[in-house]
Amino acid sequence: MKYLTLALLPFFLSCSSVRDLSDAAPGQTRHRMTRQVTTTVNVGYLLYLPKDYPESTQRWPLIVFLHGSGESGTDLEAVTRNGPPKIVGQHQDLPFVILSPQRSDGQSWAPSTIRMLLEDVVRRYQIDTDRVYLTGLSMGGFATWELALELPGAFAAIAPVCGGGNPDAVCALRDIPVWVFHGAKDNIVPIENSEEMVTALKACGGNVRFTAYPGVGHNSWDSAYGDPELYRWFLAQHRQPHPAAGEGH
Repeated sequence: MKYLTLALLPFFLSCSSVRDLSDAAPGQTRHRMTRQVTTTVNVGYLLYLPKDYPESTQRWPLIVFLHGSGESGTDLEAVTRNGPPKIVGQHQDLPFVILSPQRSDGQSWAPSTIRMLLEDVVRRYQIDTDRVYLTGLSMGGFATWELALELPGAFAAIAPVCGGGNPDAVCALRDIPVWVFHGAKDNIVPIENSEEMVTALKACGGNVRFTAYPGVGHNSWDSAYGDPELYRWFLAQHRQPHPAAGEGH
């Protein structure tokens, strides 16, 4: 399937004034979005709304979380095993709307699908489109790098966990704050995958932080997502205007 490079900014601006509270409730609830373009997009996802959401008039920051390969399939309960869905599933309140889609077995994280899902959530909920954050672990960590490149201007910050990507393309993210996490003893996705991305991004002036956990293997996500500093860092980031095509530094 050929991926499309799509920017979310025009849509965000056009729908940011729409408010639909018909199914707004605190806590993490199950949803499914189905839309037809040239093919039918059918994706299951979890959506978490903070406890103060129903009574609020503010627009809320949004975290998009991409799970690892072990949580793929059709059982949405699997998505709660790790990351932000696990945290809020344990009744810990976070001041974000959290969107956690599920990838079907044998499929990839398609940017066009994530774009349409984001459009739907932004249309229906009170989302601050200048504070949309992308994060994922392992397979979702790789997808975090890829989707940030495929959806330019959509995210205020990204946080890939034990992932990797194409260091030759990463300079396109130099204007986006990035925080990378990896276990130093990871024997599934070697830490070199993250180190290459961080080194390349630093070389072109990127705004990047790198946390390597000494002695930690593949499961660096418990430490990353269990650190309150990550969420404080997200909240401090706001989307910057995306350079027009062809502009350089």
